[in-house]
Amino acid sequence: MASTPRRPVNPKDAAEALFRPAKKPVAPAVERRGLPESKELVSLKLDSAVIAYFQEGGPGWQDRINDALRAVMRDKPAA
Repeated sequence: MASTPRRPVNPKDAAEALFRPAKKPVAPAVERRGLPESKELVSLKLDSAVIAYFQEGGPGWQDRINDALRAVMRDKPAA
Protein backbone atom coordinates (compact mmCIF):
# COMPACT_ATOMS: atom_id res chain seq x y z
CA MET A 1 0.00 0.00 0.00
CA ALA A 2 1.56 3.25 -1.11
CA SER A 3 1.19 6.19 1.21
CA THR A 4 1.34 9.72 -0.04
CA PRO A 5 4.24 11.78 1.28
CA ARG A 6 3.44 14.48 3.80
CA ARG A 7 5.37 17.05 1.80
CA PRO A 8 5.21 17.53 -1.96
CA VAL A 9 8.08 15.86 -3.80
CA ASN A 10 7.64 17.85 -6.99
CA PRO A 11 9.32 21.31 -6.67
CA LYS A 12 6.46 23.00 -8.53
CA ASP A 13 3.89 21.51 -6.13
CA ALA A 14 6.05 22.57 -3.18
CA ALA A 15 6.21 26.15 -4.46
CA GLU A 16 2.47 26.27 -5.08
CA ALA A 17 1.85 24.94 -1.57
CA LEU A 18 3.97 27.76 -0.14
CA PHE A 19 2.08 30.47 -2.01
CA ARG A 20 -1.41 29.03 -1.50
CA PRO A 21 -3.48 31.61 0.40
CA ALA A 22 -4.01 30.72 4.03
CA LYS A 23 -7.58 30.54 5.24
CA LYS A 24 -8.14 33.14 7.92
CA PRO A 25 -10.97 32.76 10.40
CA VAL A 26 -13.74 35.30 9.97
CA ALA A 27 -14.02 37.65 12.93
CA PRO A 28 -17.50 37.81 14.43
CA ALA A 29 -19.47 40.93 13.61
CA VAL A 30 -19.48 43.52 16.36
CA GLU A 31 -22.80 45.23 16.95
CA ARG A 32 -22.28 48.88 17.72
CA ARG A 33 -25.10 50.84 19.17
CA GLY A 34 -25.60 54.41 18.06
CA LEU A 35 -25.72 57.32 20.40
CA PRO A 36 -29.19 58.23 21.65
CA GLU A 37 -30.89 60.76 19.38
CA SER A 38 -28.23 60.26 16.70
CA LYS A 39 -29.22 60.39 13.06
CA GLU A 40 -28.83 57.48 10.69
CA LEU A 41 -28.35 57.67 6.94
CA VAL A 42 -31.18 55.88 5.10
CA SER A 43 -32.53 55.76 1.58
CA LEU A 44 -36.20 56.63 1.42
CA LYS A 45 -38.54 57.05 -1.53
CA LEU A 46 -40.99 59.93 -1.17
CA ASP A 47 -43.45 61.49 -3.59
CA SER A 48 -41.99 64.44 -5.44
CA ALA A 49 -44.86 66.62 -4.17
CA VAL A 50 -43.90 65.80 -0.57
CA ILE A 51 -40.27 66.70 -1.19
CA ALA A 52 -41.27 69.93 -2.97
CA TYR A 53 -43.50 70.90 -0.04
CA PHE A 54 -40.68 70.55 2.50
CA GLN A 55 -38.08 72.14 0.20
CA GLU A 56 -40.19 75.30 -0.22
CA GLY A 57 -38.95 76.46 3.18
CA GLY A 58 -35.34 76.39 2.02
CA PRO A 59 -32.41 74.64 3.71
CA GLY A 60 -33.27 72.31 6.56
CA TRP A 61 -36.01 70.48 4.68
CA GLN A 62 -34.74 67.09 5.85
CA ASP A 63 -34.95 68.26 9.46
CA ARG A 64 -38.52 69.42 8.82
CA ILE A 65 -39.44 65.98 7.46
CA ASN A 66 -37.84 64.43 10.54
CA ASP A 67 -39.82 66.78 12.82
CA ALA A 68 -43.08 65.93 11.02
CA LEU A 69 -42.44 62.20 11.39
CA ARG A 70 -41.53 62.68 15.06
CA ALA A 71 -44.83 64.56 15.62
CA VAL A 72 -46.74 61.64 14.11
CA MET A 73 -44.85 59.28 16.45
CA ARG A 74 -45.88 61.32 19.49
CA ASP A 75 -49.55 61.47 18.42
CA LYS A 76 -49.93 57.78 17.65
CA PRO A 77 -47.79 54.94 19.05
CA ALA A 78 -46.36 52.50 16.51
CA ALA A 79 -48.44 49.38 15.85
